[in-house]
Amino acid sequence: MAEKSLYISSLFGGAAAGLVVDVVLFPLDTIKTRLQAQQGFLKAGGFTGIYKGIGPQVIASAPQAALFFCTYETFKHYVSPHASSHSLPIVHMAGASLAEIVACLIRVPMEVVKQRRQTTRNRSSLSILISAYTNEGFIKGLYRGYGSTIIREVPFSIIQFPVLEYLKTLYKVYLKDNSNLQSWEVANCGAIAGGISAAVTTPLDVVKTRIMLADKTLAASGTLTVRNMMKVVYKEKGMTGLFAGFTPRVMWITIGGYIFFGVYDFAKNFCNTEILGNEYDFR
Repeated sequence: MAEKSLYISSLFGGAAAGLVVDVVLFPLDTIKTRLQAQQGFLKAGGFTGIYKGIGPQVIASAPQAALFFCTYETFKHYVSPHASSHSLPIVHMAGASLAEIVACLIRVPMEVVKQRRQTTRNRSSLSILISAYTNEGFIKGLYRGYGSTIIREVPFSIIQFPVLEYLKTLYKVYLKDNSNLQSWEVANCGAIAGGISAAVTTPLDVVKTRIMLADKTLAASGTLTVRNMMKVVYKEKGMTGLFAGFTPRVMWITIGGYIFFGVYDFAKNFCNTEILGNEYDFR
């Protein structure tokens, strides 16, 4: 029963958190993407149409976040009891990495469509989806950038989740006398962990964006790798290029971390106690 409640509450909490944060902070994501685009911020759309691409984001946000947290919480639930206190950060890293790989099966196709919609004019999300599929195929078109997304997301989560869990433990021990944290307190920890992770992994985010937005000729050349794209960006604009979109990305993920983890904690526990009606506490 406890395991079933864990699955359901994690799915519910993740879906609610993903949907809320993606809709509320979508304009910052658009600005970040356009700053990272090869054609430059203004040619990619500037400040106009900052909600372009919101459709695919809304469709994908709830299921991919739900899938992520169901995987992460399940892994943590089963593995943590067998690990020493010193090994827990490794458990959190491994769980987050596995969860990212699974969630990206949903995230990447919608990310491809969303980012192309954000940086092109007069094209609908549906036409971009059909074009990617018919011109490049299911894998090369809709899953272009899967590898670079994993290369971005895994380091991000390897930093974010151990920092998050560490901050929650410190908060609980030193400020709460070992009592459970409230959702707004979890949100504070999530904001700090998210901001740190976003700052460190910005170059990987730039590379992922460039790969997803590259034309099909470049994609077919076989040179569209993370390493090559990083060299291209550095040659074009130096370190400034590799950290393009740094400010909106850090703002977006810091604010998003606060909203995301706060909503997730609240929704998960609301589902667990009010909807499922049991006493299990998975915090």
